[in-house]
Amino acid sequence: MKARTIVFIVLLIIVADQALKIWVKTHMPLSHSWDAYYHAPLTPYDNGIKVLGNKFQIYFVENEGMAWGWKFGGAFGKMALTLFRLAAVVFGIFYLRTIVRKNYHKGFIICAALIFAGALGNLIDSMFYGLIFEESTFDHVARIFPVRGYTGFLHGRVVDMLYFPLIKTHYPQWMPVVGGDEFEFFSPVFNIADASISIGVIAILLFQKKFFKKRNTEEGITVESSSSIDDKVQIS
Repeated sequence: MKARTIVFIVLLIIVADQALKIWVKTHMPLSHSWDAYYHAPLTPYDNGIKVLGNKFQIYFVENEGMAWGWKFGGAFGKMALTLFRLAAVVFGIFYLRTIVRKNYHKGFIICAALIFAGALGNLIDSMFYGLIFEESTFDHVARIFPVRGYTGFLHGRVVDMLYFPLIKTHYPQWMPVVGGDEFEFFSPVFNIADASISIGVIAILLFQKKFFKKRNTEEGITVESSSSIDDKVQIS
């Protein structure tokens, strides 16, 4: 696979991811959630922009942590996570170059490019969004390139907006502990970068035998002997 194909895939994902994030950040206030009112676990209301009825919404939330809204240790954890992303992206550049040069399986290269593009997409948010955007609130739409951003370098929040509440119901009353509680599938709010990472990882797990079969064969160990064997020698 040619390097320019990988560059095209990465750029396509980055442009799509950042374009949607910038549009959401500059056109929508934060979407309300139970957490805003009751300090309970995040469970979005149906007040996003409905794309496919209630099954797919553009629902604006921000998170300071990892993909799918996972958090990691406050302000220090936020900086550590951003620096880890930066290191991973730098490593990813050299790794992609290596597997392209060594002619790894095309599917594996594409998956690695998806993971790299997703990491880079969220890294851009973490590094620069705090500098180039105002604070988003539940009643205020942020402007881009204000006199002063909402936080410093490396402390920006990742913009998430893709929400697929496919099933909303309640657990049966007879179930212990959670009986009668609300159940929702699929509840995470994510972005294109998160989806890119997840697709790449899942595809590698599903097709790893196919991706690495050729390389295992090519890199198989062959034993050669420079000495001749006398057919009169007997081994007991």
